[in-house]
Formats: sequence, structure tokens, C-alpha cells
Amino acid sequence: MKIMGLFNKWKKKVEVEPYRISAPVAGKVIDIKDTNDQVFNSEALGKGVGIIASEKQITAPIGGQIVSFFPTKHAVGIKTDKGVELLIHVGIDTVELNGKHFISMKKQGDTVVRGDILLKVDFDAIREAGYDPTVLMVVTNTAQYAQIKCNLGNKSNNDIIIEIEE
Repeated sequence: MKIMGLFNKWKKKVEVEPYRISAPVAGKVIDIKDTNDQVFNSEALGKGVGIIASEKQITAPIGGQIVSFFPTKHAVGIKTDKGVELLIHVGIDTVELNGKHFISMKKQGDTVVRGDILLKVDFDAIREAGYDPTVLMVVTNTAQYAQIKCNLGNKSNNDIIIEIEE
């Protein structure tokens, strides 16, 4: 009998592609410079993308620990074991909604693997409330890497949309 295999289900999952970040939601991926948020489109927070979502679930685009989950549920920060720092910001100025139209499925301090559901979002209600629902995702420690390559266009959830070179 093989005893070692009995404990595999408790073994910590390690991110197998720490420098390849997937789409947290299906939709049209656009250059961050083409979004309507001056802080993000100036790349002041880092290089990244905007996503015009076609689904209502935001998933973890990479494995790591949730280091910040805003009480207003509009933004989530994830840090990987390899040090990649990622910010997912749902909508522009949606902090003003104070959590309305967002349902969090995880919390700050949780460890996530790629594909775990972070949030459920009512993008239609956000749009109806007068807000731009574009999902913004940036590598906040961009300066630590040689290059951040963004793959634009229509993408499915979990398609690789950001590749990082050390």
C-alpha cells in the first residue's frame, strides 16, 4: 500500500505559472491606457489591462494570498509566492457604491488558486447606476520586472492575458 499518497490532498498547492496571469473574467481585454480612469491609464499603479466583462464572476487570475480586500468589495490585491503583486479593481469610481452590487466569496488573508471565485458582480446594475464597469487589473510592482506583456482582444476566463519577464 502506498501511504505517501494519502496526504497529497493536504499538500499546499503551488502556482505552476507564477509569471503568467489569466483573465479574471471573460470579456474584451483592452490596453490600460484606453480606460477611463486617469490613475490607471497613466500606469501610475503599474502596467496592466482593462476588461469589458461578459460574465458576472471575478476569479483569481493567479494563485497567492489575498493581501487586501476592500470593505467596499470593489478591489482585491493578491500577492504570489514569487512576489508578483496584482490589483483587480472592478469598475471606475465604484468605491462610491459602498459594496452594493458586489458579493464577496473570499476575504483578506485567504489563500487562493487560479480560478477560485473572488466576487460575484452585477455589472448591469453598476452600469445602470451610472458607473463604468470596466475591470482594471495591474501588476502593482511592475518596476521589479524586465517586461510586462499584455495580450489584448476577446478572452475567455482563465486565458493568459499578462506575461511577466524577470
